Amino acid sequence: MKTRTLLFASALAFLPQVAAAKAPADARIAALEARLNVLTLDNTRAHDRAAVENLFGRYMTLHNAFRDPEIIPLWVKKGTPDVRAQYSNNGVYTNWDNIMSYHAQRPNPPGKLIYHFLASPIIEVAADGKTAKGMWLMSGLESGLTAPEAAKGAPDFMYEKNVTVDGKKVWMHTVYAKYGVDFIKQDGEWKIWHFHCFEVARAPYGLGWIPFAAAAQDSPFADDLMYFGEDGKPVMMPRPDGPATIRHNPYRTDKGQSLDLKPPVPYRTFSETFAY
Repeated sequence: MKTRTLLFASALAFLPQVAAAKAPADARIAALEARLNVLTLDNTRAHDRAAVENLFGRYMTLHNAFRDPEIIPLWVKKGTPDVRAQYSNNGVYTNWDNIMSYHAQRPNPPGKLIYHFLASPIIEVAADGKTAKGMWLMSGLESGLTAPEAAKGAPDFMYEKNVTVDGKKVWMHTVYAKYGVDFIKQDGEWKIWHFHCFEVARAPYGLGWIPFAAAAQDSPFADDLMYFGEDGKPVMMPRPDGPATIRHNPYRTDKGQSLDLKPPVPYRTFSETFAY
């Protein structure tokens, strides 16, 4: 009996040592779990950032190739709240059908070339993983041929002076722009939600952007033009659904530049940031 009592007492004395050994192990496990959660979140956000950059790169590739119907699935689905697009200071489009009409299939007549390429992305994925913001700089070419009758619908400053090809007037512009885009994850995939194109400058190839701005900066034509269609006929933008949300500052000879497109900064959830 005495022996059993001694053994029991020894076991009780050992229990605090077991507990003491277990406590650091539990702390290490908790620390490892916390670190694993951080690494998992970082990995997810890195994957999301790459997916957003690929999405907008895919958009521009399809845009350059006039594969407009394939662009529509890159946007949020119809009925998504707060969808919007803005292309100039004339106003913003908030009706999904009006936005998609731009992608209904732009004409691609012979001799037309659109070639935009992207650079300098700044992309931030929200900490909650539900939205993302991105901005890009863009430069490129826009060009084509316009039948003389169709050219009457556009100002002379849009065309190369004294240049014709196959009896048609020539428009070939260098163009510079910036994009601010908000993305949202729908059904596990990133989609374009808010789209804002900030044109910086453009110029007919033989003129340059300063003389072009001097001639065009007070003309509504450049803001209203959607694209040159079949046979080079100018097609104008539809009436906006509302006023411009963020006004941008295209090059003018009588004004300086400003930070019209704010770069995204880290944020937790979309209610804490601004919308493009």
